[in-house]
Amino acid sequence: MKILLGREEVDPCKPDNRGRTLLSFAAYYGSEGVAKILLEREEVNPDNLDHKGRTLLSLAAKRGHEGVAKMLLEWEEVNPGEPDNDGRTLETRKW
Repeated sequence: MKILLGREEVDPCKPDNRGRTLLSFAAYYGSEGVAKILLEREEVNPDNLDHKGRTLLSLAAKRGHEGVAKMLLEWEEVNPGEPDNDGRTLETRKW
């Protein structure tokens, strides 16, 4: 990951057609090491939303990735009460 991110043509913030970024995948799959590397980069948004309006925190929490969820909660920008496109928050989601 460090080698890829060192290349100029690699944009860690570029979303795919569903709004998912490298950090989205790290949150979804619980890749703490990758999340840590990405969160150290100034241009990476820890409160990015995917095409369904889901936050990175909700992706990590849904899959039980406590380590990534804790990393994201350290960021002031991350709002655990942020609703998705259906109005669901972490508290109201049925897991």
